[in-house]
Amino acid sequence: MLEASGSVPDRVRSACEWVAGRSRSVRIEESSVEAYAAGLPGMADQPPPDSETEPIEGDREARGAFVLCLDAINFGSGWWPTIRKRPGHSGYFTIAAGLTERFRARPWTATDLACLGAAEIAAVVGQDAEHPLMAHYATALRDVGERVALDYQGRFENVVDAASGSAVELAGQLAAWDAFADVSTYDGRPIPFFKRAQIAATDVDRMGVAELHDLDRLTAFADNLVPHVLRVDGLLRLDPALEARIDAGELLEHDSAEEVELRACTVHAIELLATATPLSPAQIDAVLWNRGRAARYKSRPRPRSRNTAY
Repeated sequence: MLEASGSVPDRVRSACEWVAGRSRSVRIEESSVEAYAAGLPGMADQPPPDSETEPIEGDREARGAFVLCLDAINFGSGWWPTIRKRPGHSGYFTIAAGLTERFRARPWTATDLACLGAAEIAAVVGQDAEHPLMAHYATALRDVGERVALDYQGRFENVVDAASGSAVELAGQLAAWDAFADVSTYDGRPIPFFKRAQIAATDVDRMGVAELHDLDRLTAFADNLVPHVLRVDGLLRLDPALEARIDAGELLEHDSAEEVELRACTVHAIELLATATPLSPAQIDAVLWNRGRAARYKSRPRPRSRNTAY
């Protein structure tokens, strides 16, 4: 049985190793790990906040609210080809820029969020209210508002302070919220990923909301771009039939064996890389995610799945 106890990162780490050991459509080229690790930078500083997509001038409460709201809706990559993007912006940065402008005008309060509708979030991010993502975003943000209002006296900074300076503890708190739910099933067993709960902890630290002391204990943030980078670079090998489906632009079913294997093998591959480099798994993830914005990776179709996990 997979362990259901322990911290969020430890549960993710254990479950992904278990999947990687049984994966049928995705495998890690373990013999290439050391060489691949040698090609990673010796250090990986977090990029500073970008004023266009992050309201860096806000007070601590406003910045905490922004991080929790943005990461609660930090999903939708399977829909990116269907949304209106800002010039020069990816899907993610289109959403982040719209949210930044809203927070600059007036940050949402927990009460605001608790009654948010699809039309309101659509206006903020410049999309049609009928787009499926808008209803999903509104549902997630309402959950954030209700949680903060009921459990944290309506203060976003109280959520952060309750973690007592621990990224692992903060990720654990958020993982219990519906807005940050991210557990799949593989061969009948639950496989936690909690991509957004963990990345929220890194964003809290990077945005200066709190200094968290154990960021190195987080796992990689399993999405669709980092698996794509590892596939293009040859560290992940895919079954030819799966490769053909991805190359043809076919959407993968969320929670399907192939989709879970892609995410889990990515997390485990980055754990292996972390043993061969000074970088932490979260730092390696950031390096690879930024690498994925290069033309070499954009020129090939990446795996896409429509879900509320990533």
